[in-house]
Amino acid sequence: QVQLVESGGGLVQAGGSLRLSCEASVSFFSITEMGWYRQFPGMKRELVATLTSVNKTNYGDSVKGRFTISGDNKNTVYLQMNSLIPENTADYYCSLDWYRVIYWGQGVQVTVSP
Repeated sequence: QVQLVESGGGLVQAGGSLRLSCEASVSFFSITEMGWYRQFPGMKRELVATLTSVNKTNYGDSVKGRFTISGDNKNTVYLQMNSLIPENTADYYCSLDWYRVIYWGQGVQVTVSP
């Protein structure tokens, strides 16, 4: 059974930083891509950042320059979020592309206070 264990969400003041982590319970060699998406209330899930197995990154336009995705070259991906603003408040979900099937974590809440 594929599992994604997320951590690092919480409450932070505007201008602050948070680091999200996501560990996958699968072999690194079979991972195509891992990433982070977020969902605002009543909205569709949207791209935050993704990282492929060959270290190619992709970012949503609204987070470029403030968020950085990285990996440990094993089965964990990180999202460093800097200069957070209240509009970044959302549920953040880890994603895994494993043998071309997409898996999702349970999500972590990120709340940015003014």
